[in-house]
This record gives sequence, C-alpha cells and structure tokens, in this order.
Amino acid sequence: MRTFATLVGLSCTALLATGCQPQAVCPAIAQAPVVALTVAREYAGSVKTLRLKACQDGRCTEDDLELFPGSSTVDQGCESGPNGKDRPCSATASADGTLAGMLMLDPLTESPIEATVGGTDASGLPLPVRSLTFTPRVAYPYGEQCGRFISAGVLLDADGLRAV
Repeated sequence: MRTFATLVGLSCTALLATGCQPQAVCPAIAQAPVVALTVAREYAGSVKTLRLKACQDGRCTEDDLELFPGSSTVDQGCESGPNGKDRPCSATASADGTLAGMLMLDPLTESPIEATVGGTDASGLPLPVRSLTFTPRVAYPYGEQCGRFISAGVLLDADGLRAV
C-alpha cells in the first residue's frame, strides 16, 4: 500500500510540475492581408494616381490606390528608472516624403505575387506600367509558438518596382 501511495504521490507531483510550466504569451494582433506599395520620396512628386493589380494562387485583385503621406518611425528613447532599469519607451511617426497605399489580397499566402502598377503623373499623363513577381516575407516576430506573419510590400521609384 505504501508503494501505491508513493507512486500516486509522485504521479500527481509530476503532473503538477508539467502543468505549471510558463506558457507563451502571444499578443492579440490581427494581420491585414494587404500588398503595401510605397512610392519613393524622390518619385512621389511625379505621381498623381496609381492602380495596382496583384495576382496570387490564380486569384487577382485590382484597384485604384488611395495614396497617403508615408512616415518613418523616430525613436524617442526610454526614460531612466531607479537602479538603472528602463521605464516606458516611446517612438513617434514623422513624415518622410514618401506616399503609401494598400491593396487587400485576401487570403495572403506565402506563394509568389505578380504585381503590376500603372497610373498618372502630376500632369495627368500615363506613368510607365511596371511589373514584378516577388515572394512575400514570412516572419515570426513573437516566436514560432505565436504564429507567422506574412507581409508583402513593393517600392515604386523612377527605376521601376521592387520588393521590400
């Protein structure tokens, strides 16, 4: 009977020990299935309108892009805390002269995307049509236990279209 009680006690202890392991805390952040297009600062003044077509896995989506001013992140640092520990950190967005737009592509997968962009310049004349086939990026910013993030982005400048 002592052996049985000892085995039951050890089993319960083992179950409790494995059940109390720290679990991964994953942020509740949703990912937008978009192809992001950035117009380079040097080219932004030449662009009036853009139309993007993106095809992936036999499905195509095409639309005029709503262009808005782009920005970059400026680190504002961290406050010093007691005993050399940092307190909250902050950053701000600063206009950088680019233009940005997005095209919904649902679902967005890891498969290659064929992107084609055209539009008009500042005087209303057609811009050259640019095309590119690229593979979206896959990242695990919060660790593999929290799932993957797929991002698809292109940069348009005077030389053409390229993946970012």
